[in-house]
Amino acid sequence: GLRDLFLRKLLPLEEHYRFHEFHSPALEEADFENKPMVLLVGQYSTGKTTFIRYLLEQDFPGMRIGPEPTTDSFIAVMYGETEGNVPGNALVVDPKKPFRKLSRFGNAFLNRFMCSQLPNQVLKSISIIDSPGILSGEKQRISRGYDFCQVLQWFAERVDRIILLFDAHKLDISDEFSEAIKSFRGQDDKIRVVLNKADQVDTQQLMRVYGALMWSLGKVIDTPEVLRVYIGSFWAHPLRNTENRRLFEAEAQDLFKDIQSLPQKAAVRKLNDLIKRARLAKVHAYIISYLKKEMPSVFGKENKKKELINKLPEIYIQLQREYHISAGDFPEVKKMQELLENCDFTKFHSLKPKLIEAVDNMLANKIAALMNLIRQEESNMPTEMVHGGAFDGTMAGPFGHGYGEGAKEGADEEEWVVAKDKPAYDEIFYTLSPINGKISGISAKKEMVTSKLPNSVLGKIWKLADCDGDGMLDDEEFALAKHLIKIKLDGYELPGTLPSHLVPPSHRKPFQTAE
Repeated sequence: GLRDLFLRKLLPLEEHYRFHEFHSPALEEADFENKPMVLLVGQYSTGKTTFIRYLLEQDFPGMRIGPEPTTDSFIAVMYGETEGNVPGNALVVDPKKPFRKLSRFGNAFLNRFMCSQLPNQVLKSISIIDSPGILSGEKQRISRGYDFCQVLQWFAERVDRIILLFDAHKLDISDEFSEAIKSFRGQDDKIRVVLNKADQVDTQQLMRVYGALMWSLGKVIDTPEVLRVYIGSFWAHPLRNTENRRLFEAEAQDLFKDIQSLPQKAAVRKLNDLIKRARLAKVHAYIISYLKKEMPSVFGKENKKKELINKLPEIYIQLQREYHISAGDFPEVKKMQELLENCDFTKFHSLKPKLIEAVDNMLANKIAALMNLIRQEESNMPTEMVHGGAFDGTMAGPFGHGYGEGAKEGADEEEWVVAKDKPAYDEIFYTLSPINGKISGISAKKEMVTSKLPNSVLGKIWKLADCDGDGMLDDEEFALAKHLIKIKLDGYELPGTLPSHLVPPSHRKPFQTAE
């Protein structure tokens, strides 16, 4: 599998050119085996911990909630048979958990890191990482004692989803938050944004806040796509402003679907991250070996080193031309220059084409084969969904999404739901001069186009309404057509086939009762 590929093809290249000191530590078994992870990031009091509680529908050990900055630790919320906390120092020596490489951030960080385990259904499929609330001031940067952005970046490279939480009630993106978001560079495809507490403002304010949020984010995250923002109130309390209730429900539904799809996409995501890593490792090898080649053998080493570090941007351009690599694959110049300051260039290795060929071969042949394998596995797998907690409240029953609305209206009633409006529809029906109790398609069309719906939609409505397919409509079929037009005009979707409760009574087969 993936791990095997990594060990055989990529690791030798990484070790030879000291990739791990520059970019990211070697991958461990747990990195390939672990469940999909979701990282939550936001300023304090945007409702991160409450959001986790909302998904799990139970408290987790070590959880603290309040208006002041409460969560000042990274908490990995994971599945465990018994409830309890594991402190950071113990976590990073556990080979079964994907956190061993976090030990390099030192004690200041490990004292602020823990794992909260509990037997919750949701956590059987995903793990959630709660991060410290980000303050708006400057003072916090000094007091953390570890490099907050580097830790975030470490997580970002390994998680499947990064959810940025914002508070619609008091939107502001502090400097530290901007820095934090910038440390997710290159992981844009994993980012989703949640505009929380949206019920605290009215519709007009919400529109403005949404606009302001998109504008602010556009300055921090430079991606060509528009970020997906989910608007809602993610906790179990009554809504303060109910005017956007349907919007919030639809948004929560979409967010749940997004999170639920993670287990299924996890294998592809790991593959994707490995490809990103392999490309960076190749570029890194080219840079290091170039620097080695340029070093003098005897005199003037220090001066040459300084000159090469300053010339790094030009070296990048040269390597891009020489090896046909896009600029996007290169590590950030500034960061690379800082890291090179402390290196002895003479100890670097020169270029070994064999190592590069192994990685090229992996990218060209092995990965494609693996991709097909994963696709097959996916199609054979029962769709792995996240269950439990808030994910179950939206499945079925009267509070499921869209229950009793649109085409589903009247599904659990004895009487045909169209009957209550039929007298009004009958009046129109008889003005269309029916022959033998039916109107022709031409007469029906004249009436139906007054709805201003496009022909493609009216054609679908005609198909659903003409139950016996005789190209004419009787009074019940006509009433049904008008009912379907009303459903569409109210902004609901039309059903693909006519549900049994909408079939007109005289067209129902004997013994078939409405469901």
